Amino acid sequence: MTAEALHGPAEPYKPGPVRPGALLKAASDAVPPSGLVLLAILSVQVGAGFAKDLFGQLSPSAVVFLRIATGALILGAVARPRLRGLTRGDAAAGVAFGVTLGVMNLSFYEALARLPMGIAVAIEFLGPLGVAVAASRRRLDLLWVALAGSGVVLLAPWGTATSRISWSGIAFALVAAACWAAYILLSASVGRRFPGATGLSLAMIISCVVVAPVGISSGGADLLRPEVLLIGLGVGLLSSVIPYSIELEALRRMPKRVFGILMSLEPAVAALAGLVILGEVLQVREWAAVGCVVIATLGATRSSG
Repeated sequence: MTAEALHGPAEPYKPGPVRPGALLKAASDAVPPSGLVLLAILSVQVGAGFAKDLFGQLSPSAVVFLRIATGALILGAVARPRLRGLTRGDAAAGVAFGVTLGVMNLSFYEALARLPMGIAVAIEFLGPLGVAVAASRRRLDLLWVALAGSGVVLLAPWGTATSRISWSGIAFALVAAACWAAYILLSASVGRRFPGATGLSLAMIISCVVVAPVGISSGGADLLRPEVLLIGLGVGLLSSVIPYSIELEALRRMPKRVFGILMSLEPAVAALAGLVILGEVLQVREWAAVGCVVIATLGATRSSG
């Protein structure tokens, strides 16, 4: 109970006003930080599942536009970026961050349209894996690189015609991985230059501007359909706003190294989400490839500290 809700003995009890922020804070405090990370992972992958299910009505770029526009509107209202007083270096970092975010989402959703969810996420995880290995500089990390590379080799459609896995899908996922690595590196610079979440808010707005031309042109009038807007809003909340808020709270209460170890489970969670939401049944070879990436990411994260 807050201090405002306390009352004297002669007065009848009257509950004070309930603050949504206080309720969310109390709810998050009741969940252990490891549980928060798993909830964030689940939220992202459920959002990706709903997004892919929407591909039957909209193109991937149009879905990306709905997702980023939702995140930009909400984050812009919560953490309005301040443009006054920005140096050229600040502006350049913010623009680069936003462009990277936009290209990362576009390429990942294009990969998602061509690959099962678990496989697309597994390949995309090569980005943070590369950052972790570069930060560690230990010989053992060569093993993790080789293991992750083996996973990609297992996924590649060598000499076989298949509709499940395509070279174009792998290429888009690799572009998303490179953008994710750049996103991680740029986030450190943006975090130093912008207070709180204002840097991410500015990046979301810039990325929305980047993806708007291709998203609106491909989506057209379908973007205005109420059911599409509703699903797009849900995708934006599940994929951006909710997990970002949960991850911030988890990072406040746990070491970054432990956070990274838990995040290495995301490709496996993506594969399970694809199975439950979309009915994507992975073959044994594909599960082995996902497992290689998960183990490699876990090992690299542990060794990098």
